[in-house]
Amino acid sequence: MKKTSLLFAASLLSLSLLGLSGCGRHSNAKANETITLRFAYASNSQPVIDAMNEFGRLVKEKSNGSIQINYFPDGQLGGERELIELTQSGAVDFTKVSASALESFSKDYAVFSIPYLFTNENHFFRVMNDEKIMQPIFQSTKKLGFTGLTYYDSGQRSFYMVDSPIHTPEDLKGKKIRVMQSETAIKMVELLGGSAVPMGSDEVYTSLQSHLIQGSENNEFVLYTAGHGGVAKYYSYDEHTRVPDIIIMNDATKEQLTAEQKKAIKEAAAASTAFEIKAFAKALISKAVDEEKNVAQKEYGVQFNKVENTPFRKAVAPLHEVFKNDPIYKRLYQMIQEKGAQGI
Repeated sequence: MKKTSLLFAASLLSLSLLGLSGCGRHSNAKANETITLRFAYASNSQPVIDAMNEFGRLVKEKSNGSIQINYFPDGQLGGERELIELTQSGAVDFTKVSASALESFSKDYAVFSIPYLFTNENHFFRVMNDEKIMQPIFQSTKKLGFTGLTYYDSGQRSFYMVDSPIHTPEDLKGKKIRVMQSETAIKMVELLGGSAVPMGSDEVYTSLQSHLIQGSENNEFVLYTAGHGGVAKYYSYDEHTRVPDIIIMNDATKEQLTAEQKKAIKEAAAASTAFEIKAFAKALISKAVDEEKNVAQKEYGVQFNKVENTPFRKAVAPLHEVFKNDPIYKRLYQMIQEKGAQGI
């Protein structure tokens, strides 16, 4: 907590020195003046970066140039938790983070960290595009000062290790595995026999390098794009979760915009999601993931292996039971499962 507080304070100081204090900065803007909004994010794969840039382009276009988006990329202002806090305070206006990182702010987001929640990719999209499911989740943080705008697909997450591949849950026994700051992700690793170490994405490389942790879990884009393949040589396709990324926006910022500007942001967000899904799907089918894997193999010697995930599914089944029987969240869990049944 101390490190998080220090990073948060440093980020606020950096913003202040840049003259980007969030408090009431739009209230005195003239009607014809361009409003500059800030979008901060951590390191990401190219399809997601392209989608965030497309969001900014569309916001400017749809607002007739009255809104300009400035970006603070690659964790300049901290990891995902710090970025959520900065958005909550209004120090930045938008961020894009994993739904798992939002679990600490709203338990509604925890459902996405349930391993093997989705039967397939189509099930995932049916859920994410259902407003009856997603709008209450997006609005669940409103009392904290921010809400969700849209989602991006970030692919399947699997384990990758420093010293040896994962074939069965036994291979995780006693190993320290980095997870996102999510209680559900922590419990998942514990059920698989590992020791979960929650930390921000900006700390993973050095923690793998120093053997503070023996492995982590994410999609393939961390191997070369984030450089983790330089220290973690084994990527094992157990495909335990498909956690969406979420764009969130500070509510005070939103309330200072005109109806037309709010509409522009809403439409741009939805269009950027469509753009990202098309780009990510194309990447999965054609070249982006293969290129990431090929470069990771060539430059770092990373090895890839398929995993029979039935033993993994059995080990984490208790997490499904928790949500299935929870008096508050069982309806949400049921709605998601019903979307899966529609595809059978």
